[in-house]
Amino acid sequence: MPFVKNSGSMSKVKTIALIPARAGSKGVLNKNIRSLAGHPLVEWSIAACLRARTIDRVVVSTDSTQYAAMCRVMGAEVPFIRPSEISCDRSTDIEFIAHALDWFANDGGEPDLIVHIRPTTPYRDPALIDQAVAAFQVATDATALRSVHEMSESAYKTFEINAKGCLQGVGSDNTELDAANNARQQFPVTFSANGYVDVLSTVFIRQTGLLHGNAVMPFVTPRVTEVDCEDDFAFLEYEIARDPLLLRQLFD
Repeated sequence: MPFVKNSGSMSKVKTIALIPARAGSKGVLNKNIRSLAGHPLVEWSIAACLRARTIDRVVVSTDSTQYAAMCRVMGAEVPFIRPSEISCDRSTDIEFIAHALDWFANDGGEPDLIVHIRPTTPYRDPALIDQAVAAFQVATDATALRSVHEMSESAYKTFEINAKGCLQGVGSDNTELDAANNARQQFPVTFSANGYVDVLSTVFIRQTGLLHGNAVMPFVTPRVTEVDCEDDFAFLEYEIARDPLLLRQLFD
């Protein structure tokens, strides 16, 4: 069965921002509620979605009643608590999104679009969220939209270590690496997914059991910092000190 998007007019499309915020992070302790410039990390994502014109509802999916209470105060809905069995280190995005869709289906109906917003990428312009949603709505052949930014170094110049302990090109068995010293302009430009904003089709997810599929529309954003470790958090604090507009555009 071919994938067919919702055929209703764009003005009737129901769009829900879904923000995952499980407890128990290990790389940065209590990462999702850690304070950044006076605001818990998850609040940055909530604030951006509340200011985006294309978002109808802002929903947080969490396994923590403490996080749920905090997020409600921040203006988000937390209509359910995510089960612990899909809130582990190795739990997948499709698990918590399918769980949310099932809940919506039993409580008034599923949305047409899910805007997947990761708290680990806190610095966002709400206008770019709106641009991403609008772009996906008119891209009739796209199965999903993912935000990316250009990598400073092409992935073709990067390495992995093989079983013999030698460097080889990523995704290849080639250990002849002198060509990797060529200027970056001689390599294809590559992009990294950055968690800024992903737009997902409920129809596609239900038809295929997949989130993104094989016709993913790129949405190129400015370079942003994602939080995976303490050094990343320190860099976020440096960025906000250097550019206070990042704070004012969401919390003024």
